[in-house]
Amino acid sequence: MKRKNISQEKIIQSFLSSAFEKGAGGTSLSDISDSLEIKKASLYNHFENRDAMYDATLDLCKKEISSINFLADKVIDSIKNGKTSMPAVFKRLITRFFNLYETEPLFQIYTFVHTEQFFNYNALQIVLNENEKITDDIRKIFNAFAEIGKIPEYSDKESRELAGTIASIILQQRDLYIANRKEIVRQNPESGAGSLFALPTDDIALNKTIKLIDNIINKVI
Repeated sequence: MKRKNISQEKIIQSFLSSAFEKGAGGTSLSDISDSLEIKKASLYNHFENRDAMYDATLDLCKKEISSINFLADKVIDSIKNGKTSMPAVFKRLITRFFNLYETEPLFQIYTFVHTEQFFNYNALQIVLNENEKITDDIRKIFNAFAEIGKIPEYSDKESRELAGTIASIILQQRDLYIANRKEIVRQNPESGAGSLFALPTDDIALNKTIKLIDNIINKVI
């Protein structure tokens, strides 16, 4: 029999897939080895134990989520060149942000971290860091519009509070959006998590989020 090419990355992906279906606590080494079609003992060639596998999975999640910017490339340049408005910027960025979390493996990574944050401090820290990073990205947007005189210049405290409020709303609505999409996947187990990626975008939920943010930024402009 041909020996399978198994890596830590493949094992982690299998762990994430199983955790999506059963939860991290309900995922056993047998679940992972069976999905990879290898003997359970082979897993120990890559990880000392299940805890090490769990920690490595969190490390991957942290790396992937921290690499995501709410603020897309060249948006600041467009603002400073007067080529876009604040409502248009947020509509574009929110749509992009929601769509990012419907791509594999980010959807499974998101599900893993946002479940484990209630049981693991490091997972919670990943969630908090994401909130902080998006808040900083939104502050950059405010600063760019203030620089060209489109909005008043706020103090550091005011800017952080307003950006934090918007970030919290976006993340809360993203969480609800993904939770609803996840439930649709769970109700159609025959195609697994992959069925999510064939679903049309939920424009109603997306437009609701954009409207909530519009209501806030209209008070800023």
